[in-house]
Amino acid sequence: MTRRLESARRAVAAIGFALFAVAPAAAEPAPEPDGYRLSDYRAAVPATLRGANAIDTPQAFALWRDKAAVFIDVLPRPPKPAGLPPDAVWRDKPRFDIPGSVWLPETGYGELSPAAFGYFERGLAQATAKDKRRALVFYCLADCWMSWNAAKRALALGYSNVSWFSRGTDGWAAAGHLLEPREPAPRND
Repeated sequence: MTRRLESARRAVAAIGFALFAVAPAAAEPAPEPDGYRLSDYRAAVPATLRGANAIDTPQAFALWRDKAAVFIDVLPRPPKPAGLPPDAVWRDKPRFDIPGSVWLPETGYGELSPAAFGYFERGLAQATAKDKRRALVFYCLADCWMSWNAAKRALALGYSNVSWFSRGTDGWAAAGHLLEPREPAPRND
């Protein structure tokens, strides 16, 4: 790895740590609901998800290091600003996440359109080579219900080895682990 790339990765990890420092702090975990969270996605999350393993940063790192799971990022893409002139250049904000992850944006909402649900389903099938026993780790940011929703949805689809990493990239960067730029998985709608 070149020094320039390593330097960039360390800078990204430092930025992630700074973002973690201003992320909402949860005093107590929220109770685990029966259904999906439908709004207020950046709020205190439960400590558990029935049927899944709720993992912390050291556990997530061990799974990543051992290549024992597929990591799935569900953070949405930033929206294009409203009222942007038609001739204005718009560039998405880059997403930096756990190395080797699959990014399936817009799939952590409580309700998904048929297109978003199909994208999620196809993305998981491709990431696991259609093996529903393959270990999956879902994440986004700290105190974000979207990864909880996505992990719950994967369980409903029959995936049997699901983990939920509630600290997401914020916890990963705060522990000094590197992040890398990521593009979303192709939609193929």
